[in-house]
Amino acid sequence: MTAGVIRPMVGRDSQFFWDGTAVGELRIQRCNACGALRFPPGPTCVECGKFDRGHVVAAGTGTVFSYVVHRYPPVPGKELPIVIALIDLDEGVRMVGEVVDVADTEIEIGMPLRVDYRRIDDDLTLPIWRLDTPRASATRRPEETR
Repeated sequence: MTAGVIRPMVGRDSQFFWDGTAVGELRIQRCNACGALRFPPGPTCVECGKFDRGHVVAAGTGTVFSYVVHRYPPVPGKELPIVIALIDLDEGVRMVGEVVDVADTEIEIGMPLRVDYRRIDDDLTLPIWRLDTPRASATRRPEETR
């Protein structure tokens, strides 16, 4: 176990998600009864109440809906500041995640992101988010490219 990393709680409802990150898949819970997507995962469907759960593999792309820049207090195993975003996934659900390789002064609402993975140890691989450069270039206004 790696010291200094805050580990997520993994239970029956979220095991499929962490199994996915271990193999480079961003999995979202899907109700097999009605097809509704849900994140974070839970025991029953919030739309129909059924216990018939499955998952889909997401494209791993989305946009920044909102964000915070964490400057204090210190976080074990992390260098500050940390950019944390609420990401609108292309599949229609929102997920919170750490944005890396984007300066805290450069992050913007609407910025396109793609998922990547950081292997912590044999038991934990965390999803992280990076600027989706091809989509960012395609959405730039002409005056921004000079």
